[in-house]
Amino acid sequence: MPDTRSGAGPALSVTLAELDGLPAHADGAEVWRALGRADLIAHAYRGGDVAAGVDPAGLERLLAAVDARFSIAATLSMSVQLATGLPVLATGSAPIAVEALDHAVSGEATVALAATDVTAGTDLTALRTEVRIGDDCLEVHGEKNWIANTTTAEHFIVLARHRDGRHFTHFTWVLVPAGAPGVTVRPADSPLFAASGVGHADFDAVRLGRDHILGRVGMGLPAFARHIGTERLAGALWGVALCRRVLDDTRRRLATRPHGESTIWELDSVRQRFATAVVRVRQLQALCRLLEDHVADRHDAVAAATLKAAAAETVDHVLGTCAQLWGAAGFAAGGIQEVRAQAALFGIGGGASELVLATVADGAESVLAALEPAGIRP
Repeated sequence: MPDTRSGAGPALSVTLAELDGLPAHADGAEVWRALGRADLIAHAYRGGDVAAGVDPAGLERLLAAVDARFSIAATLSMSVQLATGLPVLATGSAPIAVEALDHAVSGEATVALAATDVTAGTDLTALRTEVRIGDDCLEVHGEKNWIANTTTAEHFIVLARHRDGRHFTHFTWVLVPAGAPGVTVRPADSPLFAASGVGHADFDAVRLGRDHILGRVGMGLPAFARHIGTERLAGALWGVALCRRVLDDTRRRLATRPHGESTIWELDSVRQRFATAVVRVRQLQALCRLLEDHVADRHDAVAAATLKAAAAETVDHVLGTCAQLWGAAGFAAGGIQEVRAQAALFGIGGGASELVLATVADGAESVLAALEPAGIRP
Protein backbone atom coordinates (compact mmCIF):
# COMPACT_ATOMS: atom_id res chain seq x y z
CA MET A 1 0.00 0.00 0.00
CA PRO A 2 1.81 3.19 -1.13
CA ASP A 3 1.96 5.97 1.44
CA THR A 4 0.53 9.19 0.02
CA ARG A 5 0.09 11.01 3.31
CA SER A 6 1.76 14.33 4.07
CA GLY A 7 5.42 14.12 4.97
CA ALA A 8 6.04 11.10 2.75
CA GLY A 9 8.73 12.83 0.64
CA PRO A 10 12.29 11.62 0.11
CA ALA A 11 14.05 13.84 2.67
CA LEU A 12 13.24 11.62 5.64
CA SER A 13 14.30 8.40 3.92
CA VAL A 14 17.63 9.98 3.00
CA THR A 15 18.47 11.11 6.53
CA LEU A 16 17.38 7.80 8.04
CA ALA A 17 20.47 6.25 6.47
CA GLU A 18 22.50 7.97 9.17
CA LEU A 19 21.20 5.35 11.60
CA ASP A 20 23.16 2.70 9.73
CA GLY A 21 26.34 3.83 11.47
CA LEU A 22 25.11 2.30 14.74
CA PRO A 23 25.55 -1.40 15.53
CA ALA A 24 22.42 -3.55 15.61
CA HIS A 25 22.88 -4.05 19.37
CA ALA A 26 22.78 -0.28 20.10
CA ASP A 27 20.63 0.56 23.10
CA GLY A 28 17.74 3.00 23.21
CA ALA A 29 19.81 5.94 24.43
CA GLU A 30 22.31 5.50 21.59
CA VAL A 31 19.52 5.32 19.03
CA TRP A 32 17.90 8.42 20.52
CA ARG A 33 21.16 10.39 20.26
CA ALA A 34 21.55 9.37 16.64
CA LEU A 35 17.98 10.41 15.85
CA GLY A 36 18.59 13.78 17.46
CA ARG A 37 21.89 14.39 15.71
CA ALA A 38 20.21 13.68 12.38
CA ASP A 39 17.37 16.07 13.29
CA LEU A 40 14.87 13.23 12.90
CA ILE A 41 12.97 13.38 16.18
CA ALA A 42 11.00 16.43 15.06
CA HIS A 43 9.76 14.46 12.03
CA ALA A 44 7.34 12.65 14.33
CA TYR A 45 5.34 15.85 14.93
CA ARG A 46 3.22 18.14 12.82
CA GLY A 47 5.39 20.95 11.49
CA GLY A 48 8.23 19.65 13.65
CA ASP A 49 6.50 21.04 16.76
CA VAL A 50 5.95 18.60 19.63
CA ALA A 51 3.13 20.73 21.04
CA ALA A 52 1.26 20.46 17.72
CA GLY A 53 0.88 16.71 18.16
CA VAL A 54 2.22 13.67 16.34
CA ASP A 55 2.22 13.33 12.59
CA PRO A 56 1.14 9.69 12.03
CA ALA A 57 3.06 9.37 8.75
CA GLY A 58 6.29 10.71 10.20
CA LEU A 59 5.90 8.67 13.38
CA GLU A 60 5.27 5.52 11.37
CA ARG A 61 8.39 5.97 9.27
CA LEU A 62 10.61 6.61 12.28
CA LEU A 63 9.27 3.54 14.07
CA ALA A 64 9.72 1.35 10.99
CA ALA A 65 13.26 2.62 10.42
CA VAL A 66 14.33 1.96 14.01
CA ASP A 67 12.58 -1.43 14.14
CA ALA A 68 14.37 -2.48 10.95
CA ARG A 69 17.79 -1.75 12.43
CA PHE A 70 17.62 -2.30 16.18
CA SER A 71 16.10 -4.46 18.90
CA ILE A 72 12.54 -4.36 20.20
CA ALA A 73 13.89 -3.00 23.49
CA ALA A 74 15.69 -0.10 21.77
CA THR A 75 12.59 0.68 19.70
CA LEU A 76 10.47 0.66 22.87
CA SER A 77 12.78 3.25 24.43
CA MET A 78 12.34 5.52 21.45
CA SER A 79 8.62 4.91 20.99
CA VAL A 80 7.54 5.83 24.54
CA GLN A 81 9.44 9.12 24.38
CA LEU A 82 8.09 10.08 20.96
CA ALA A 83 4.47 9.15 21.53
CA THR A 84 3.88 10.12 25.16
CA GLY A 85 6.93 11.47 26.99
CA LEU A 86 7.69 14.50 24.84
CA PRO A 87 4.03 15.52 24.33
CA VAL A 88 3.47 15.51 28.11
CA LEU A 89 6.73 17.41 28.63
CA ALA A 90 5.56 19.98 26.08
CA THR A 91 2.67 20.94 28.39
CA GLY A 92 5.21 22.68 30.63
CA SER A 93 5.93 26.34 29.93
CA ALA A 94 8.54 27.09 32.60
CA PRO A 95 12.15 27.53 31.41
CA ILE A 96 13.26 24.24 32.97
CA ALA A 97 10.60 22.32 31.00
CA VAL A 98 11.40 24.17 27.77
CA GLU A 99 15.10 23.41 28.20
CA ALA A 100 14.42 19.74 28.97
CA LEU A 101 12.27 19.46 25.84
CA ASP A 102 14.96 21.10 23.71
CA HIS A 103 17.58 18.68 25.05
CA ALA A 104 15.33 15.71 24.29
CA VAL A 105 14.38 16.78 20.77
CA SER A 106 18.03 17.39 19.92
CA GLY A 107 18.93 13.92 21.20
CA GLU A 108 21.17 15.31 23.93
CA ALA A 109 19.08 13.63 26.62
CA THR A 110 16.46 10.96 27.11
CA VAL A 111 13.37 11.29 29.28
CA ALA A 112 11.46 8.64 31.22
CA LEU A 113 7.67 8.72 31.44
CA ALA A 114 7.05 7.54 35.01
CA ALA A 115 3.34 6.83 35.25
CA THR A 116 3.15 3.16 36.29
CA ASP A 117 3.24 3.01 40.08
CA VAL A 118 4.67 0.27 42.26
CA THR A 119 1.27 -0.27 43.89
CA ALA A 120 -1.10 0.55 41.06
CA GLY A 121 -0.03 -0.87 37.70
CA THR A 122 -2.46 0.37 35.08
CA ASP A 123 -4.97 1.54 37.73
CA LEU A 124 -3.50 5.02 37.89
CA THR A 125 -6.13 6.35 40.28
CA ALA A 126 -4.70 3.97 42.90
CA LEU A 127 -1.12 5.20 42.63
CA ARG A 128 0.61 6.28 45.84
CA THR A 129 3.43 8.43 44.47
CA GLU A 130 2.73 11.82 46.04
CA VAL A 131 3.64 15.42 45.35
CA ARG A 132 3.19 17.86 48.24
CA ILE A 133 2.79 21.32 46.79
CA GLY A 134 3.78 24.33 48.88
CA ASP A 135 3.75 28.05 48.20
CA ASP A 136 7.22 28.13 46.67
CA CYS A 137 8.33 24.49 46.42
CA LEU A 138 7.12 20.93 46.11
CA GLU A 139 8.23 17.55 47.43
CA VAL A 140 7.90 14.18 45.69
CA HIS A 141 7.63 10.83 47.49
CA GLY A 142 7.06 7.40 45.95
CA GLU A 143 8.29 4.66 43.68
CA LYS A 144 7.79 3.87 40.01
CA ASN A 145 8.41 0.42 38.56
CA TRP A 146 9.10 -0.93 35.07
CA ILE A 147 9.80 2.46 33.49
CA ALA A 148 11.57 2.60 30.12
CA ASN A 149 14.70 4.81 30.07
CA THR A 150 15.04 4.78 33.86
CA THR A 151 18.77 4.15 33.79
CA THR A 152 19.52 6.68 31.04
CA ALA A 153 17.06 9.55 31.59
CA GLU A 154 18.05 13.12 32.35
CA HIS A 155 14.54 13.79 33.65
CA PHE A 156 11.61 11.76 34.91
CA ILE A 157 8.12 12.88 33.93
CA VAL A 158 6.33 11.74 37.08
CA LEU A 159 2.60 11.30 37.55
CA ALA A 160 1.85 11.90 41.23
CA ARG A 161 -1.19 12.56 43.39
CA HIS A 162 -1.46 15.91 45.13
CA ARG A 163 -4.68 15.01 46.94
CA ASP A 164 -6.13 11.84 48.50
CA GLY A 165 -8.85 9.94 46.68
CA ARG A 166 -9.46 8.62 43.19
CA HIS A 167 -10.98 11.69 41.53
CA PHE A 168 -9.39 12.42 38.15
CA THR A 169 -8.44 15.95 39.28
CA HIS A 170 -6.24 14.67 42.12
CA PHE A 171 -3.14 14.02 39.97
CA THR A 172 -0.39 16.22 38.57
CA TRP A 173 2.69 15.81 36.36
CA VAL A 174 6.06 16.80 37.82
CA LEU A 175 9.40 17.09 36.03
CA VAL A 176 12.03 15.47 38.29
CA PRO A 177 15.74 15.71 37.38
CA ALA A 178 17.33 12.28 37.60
CA GLY A 179 20.25 13.78 39.51
CA ALA A 180 18.13 15.52 42.15
CA PRO A 181 18.85 14.55 45.81
CA GLY A 182 16.49 11.78 46.86
CA VAL A 183 16.23 10.14 43.42
CA THR A 184 17.51 6.55 43.24
CA VAL A 185 17.34 4.34 40.15
CA ARG A 186 17.76 0.58 39.81
CA PRO A 187 17.88 -1.41 36.57
CA ALA A 188 15.10 -3.98 36.27
CA ASP A 189 16.06 -7.64 36.22
CA SER A 190 15.03 -8.04 32.59
CA PRO A 191 17.60 -9.10 30.00
CA LEU A 192 14.87 -9.00 27.36
CA PHE A 193 14.49 -5.23 27.78
CA ALA A 194 17.86 -4.09 29.13
CA ALA A 195 18.47 -2.05 25.95
CA SER A 196 15.44 0.10 26.81
CA GLY A 197 17.02 1.25 30.08
CA VAL A 198 14.04 -0.21 31.94
CA GLY A 199 14.19 0.07 35.70
CA HIS A 200 12.66 1.27 38.93
CA ALA A 201 12.91 4.77 40.41
CA ASP A 202 12.54 5.82 44.05
CA PHE A 203 11.70 9.40 45.02
CA ASP A 204 12.54 10.05 48.67
CA ALA A 205 11.55 13.58 49.73
CA VAL A 206 12.74 15.09 46.43
CA ARG A 207 12.46 18.87 46.86
CA LEU A 208 11.95 21.01 43.76
CA GLY A 209 10.67 24.43 42.79
CA ARG A 210 7.07 24.89 41.73
CA ASP A 211 8.32 25.53 38.21
CA HIS A 212 8.80 21.75 37.93
CA ILE A 213 5.03 21.23 37.65
CA LEU A 214 4.05 20.36 34.08
CA GLY A 215 0.78 21.85 32.90
CA ARG A 216 -1.90 22.75 35.43
CA VAL A 217 -2.23 21.22 38.87
CA GLY A 218 -4.95 18.58 38.77
CA MET A 219 -4.71 17.97 35.03
CA GLY A 220 -2.39 14.96 35.23
CA LEU A 221 -4.90 12.26 34.33
CA PRO A 222 -6.65 14.24 31.56
CA ALA A 223 -3.24 14.92 30.00
CA PHE A 224 -2.31 11.27 30.32
CA ALA A 225 -5.59 10.13 28.76
CA ARG A 226 -4.99 12.52 25.86
CA HIS A 227 -1.49 11.22 25.14
CA ILE A 228 -1.80 7.52 25.98
CA GLY A 229 -3.94 7.25 22.86
CA THR A 230 -0.96 8.41 20.81
CA GLU A 231 1.18 5.74 22.45
CA ARG A 232 -1.40 3.12 21.46
CA LEU A 233 -1.39 4.43 17.89
CA ALA A 234 2.41 4.25 17.89
CA GLY A 235 2.22 0.67 19.12
CA ALA A 236 -0.10 -0.32 16.28
CA LEU A 237 2.09 1.38 13.66
CA TRP A 238 5.14 -0.32 15.13
CA GLY A 239 3.28 -3.64 15.18
CA VAL A 240 2.76 -3.42 11.41
CA ALA A 241 6.46 -2.72 10.84
CA LEU A 242 7.57 -5.53 13.15
CA CYS A 243 5.22 -8.09 11.62
CA ARG A 244 6.18 -7.12 8.06
CA ARG A 245 9.87 -7.50 8.89
CA VAL A 246 9.45 -10.87 10.60
CA LEU A 247 7.22 -12.19 7.83
CA ASP A 248 9.73 -11.14 5.20
CA ASP A 249 12.59 -12.86 7.03
CA THR A 250 10.45 -15.96 7.48
CA ARG A 251 9.40 -16.12 3.82
CA ARG A 252 13.01 -15.92 2.66
CA ARG A 253 14.01 -18.69 5.05
CA LEU A 254 11.16 -20.95 3.96
CA ALA A 255 11.98 -20.39 0.30
CA THR A 256 15.58 -21.55 0.80
CA ARG A 257 15.06 -24.46 3.20
CA PRO A 258 14.99 -27.77 1.32
CA HIS A 259 12.12 -30.19 1.72
CA GLY A 260 12.11 -33.28 -0.49
CA GLU A 261 12.75 -32.14 -4.05
CA SER A 262 11.57 -28.59 -3.35
CA THR A 263 11.41 -26.23 -0.35
CA ILE A 264 9.23 -25.83 2.70
CA TRP A 265 7.71 -22.75 1.06
CA GLU A 266 6.02 -25.00 -1.53
CA LEU A 267 4.00 -26.88 1.08
CA ASP A 268 0.35 -25.78 0.85
CA SER A 269 -0.17 -25.94 4.61
CA VAL A 270 2.80 -23.65 5.18
CA ARG A 271 1.70 -21.18 2.52
CA GLN A 272 -1.81 -21.03 3.94
CA ARG A 273 -0.58 -20.33 7.48
CA PHE A 274 1.78 -17.70 6.16
CA ALA A 275 -0.92 -16.09 4.02
CA THR A 276 -3.27 -15.89 6.99
CA ALA A 277 -0.59 -13.98 8.90
CA VAL A 278 -0.13 -11.61 5.95
CA VAL A 279 -3.88 -10.93 5.89
CA ARG A 280 -3.80 -10.11 9.61
CA VAL A 281 -1.05 -7.53 9.07
CA ARG A 282 -2.88 -5.94 6.14
CA GLN A 283 -5.98 -5.68 8.32
CA LEU A 284 -4.00 -3.97 11.10
CA GLN A 285 -2.42 -1.55 8.63
CA ALA A 286 -5.85 -0.69 7.18
CA LEU A 287 -7.20 -0.11 10.69
CA CYS A 288 -4.28 2.22 11.43
CA ARG A 289 -5.03 4.23 8.29
CA LEU A 290 -8.72 4.39 9.18
CA LEU A 291 -8.28 5.47 12.80
CA GLU A 292 -4.96 7.34 12.99
CA ASP A 293 -6.50 10.79 12.58
CA HIS A 294 -9.23 9.93 15.10
CA VAL A 295 -6.45 9.35 17.63
CA ALA A 296 -3.89 11.99 16.62
CA ASP A 297 -6.35 14.85 16.00
CA ARG A 298 -9.52 14.01 17.94
CA HIS A 299 -7.96 12.07 20.84
CA ASP A 300 -10.58 9.36 20.42
CA ALA A 301 -10.00 6.95 23.31
CA VAL A 302 -12.13 4.17 21.82
CA ALA A 303 -10.25 4.34 18.51
CA ALA A 304 -6.94 4.20 20.38
CA ALA A 305 -8.11 1.21 22.43
CA THR A 306 -9.27 -0.53 19.25
CA LEU A 307 -5.82 -0.12 17.72
CA LYS A 308 -4.12 -1.33 20.87
CA ALA A 309 -6.24 -4.47 21.06
CA ALA A 310 -5.87 -5.21 17.36
CA ALA A 311 -2.10 -4.74 17.47
CA ALA A 312 -1.71 -7.08 20.45
CA GLU A 313 -3.73 -9.81 18.78
CA THR A 314 -2.05 -9.40 15.39
CA VAL A 315 1.51 -9.38 16.73
CA ASP A 316 0.81 -12.44 18.88
CA HIS A 317 -0.67 -14.35 15.95
CA VAL A 318 1.99 -13.39 13.40
CA LEU A 319 5.00 -13.99 15.63
CA GLY A 320 3.52 -17.24 16.92
CA THR A 321 3.04 -18.44 13.35
CA CYS A 322 6.53 -17.42 12.29
CA ALA A 323 8.12 -18.94 15.37
CA GLN A 324 6.53 -22.28 14.52
CA LEU A 325 7.64 -22.04 10.89
CA TRP A 326 11.24 -21.36 11.89
CA GLY A 327 11.38 -24.66 13.75
CA ALA A 328 14.35 -25.42 16.01
CA ALA A 329 16.41 -22.63 14.44
CA GLY A 330 14.09 -20.13 16.09
CA PHE A 331 15.60 -20.92 19.48
CA ALA A 332 19.03 -19.57 18.52
CA ALA A 333 20.30 -16.55 20.45
CA GLY A 334 18.53 -13.48 19.11
CA GLY A 335 16.18 -15.71 17.10
CA ILE A 336 12.46 -15.52 16.50
CA GLN A 337 11.59 -17.13 19.83
CA GLU A 338 13.41 -14.34 21.68
CA VAL A 339 11.70 -11.73 19.52
CA ARG A 340 8.36 -13.41 20.23
CA ALA A 341 8.99 -13.19 23.98
CA GLN A 342 9.81 -9.49 23.72
CA ALA A 343 6.78 -8.86 21.54
CA ALA A 344 4.50 -10.06 24.34
CA LEU A 345 4.89 -6.43 25.42
CA PHE A 346 2.26 -5.47 22.82
CA GLY A 347 -0.43 -7.14 24.93
CA ILE A 348 0.71 -5.49 28.18
CA GLY A 349 2.49 -2.15 27.75
CA GLY A 350 0.31 0.93 27.33
CA GLY A 351 -2.62 -0.92 28.89
CA ALA A 352 -3.27 -4.66 29.01
CA SER A 353 -5.56 -6.10 26.34
CA GLU A 354 -8.33 -6.73 28.88
CA LEU A 355 -8.25 -3.07 29.93
CA VAL A 356 -8.42 -1.64 26.42
CA LEU A 357 -11.14 -4.08 25.38
CA ALA A 358 -13.23 -2.74 28.26
CA THR A 359 -12.83 0.72 26.73
CA VAL A 360 -13.97 -0.62 23.36
CA ALA A 361 -17.00 -2.22 25.02
CA ASP A 362 -17.87 1.09 26.70
CA GLY A 363 -17.95 2.75 23.28
CA ALA A 364 -19.60 -0.13 21.44
CA GLU A 365 -22.87 1.71 20.76
CA SER A 366 -21.20 4.56 18.89
CA VAL A 367 -18.81 2.19 17.08
CA LEU A 368 -21.66 0.02 15.87
CA ALA A 369 -23.64 3.07 14.76
CA ALA A 370 -20.67 4.23 12.70
CA LEU A 371 -20.57 0.85 10.93
CA GLU A 372 -24.09 1.31 9.58
CA PRO A 373 -24.10 2.10 5.84
CA ALA A 374 -25.13 5.63 4.97
CA GLY A 375 -28.73 6.00 3.82
CA ILE A 376 -29.92 2.64 5.10
CA ARG A 377 -32.59 4.16 7.30
CA PRO A 378 -35.83 5.54 5.82
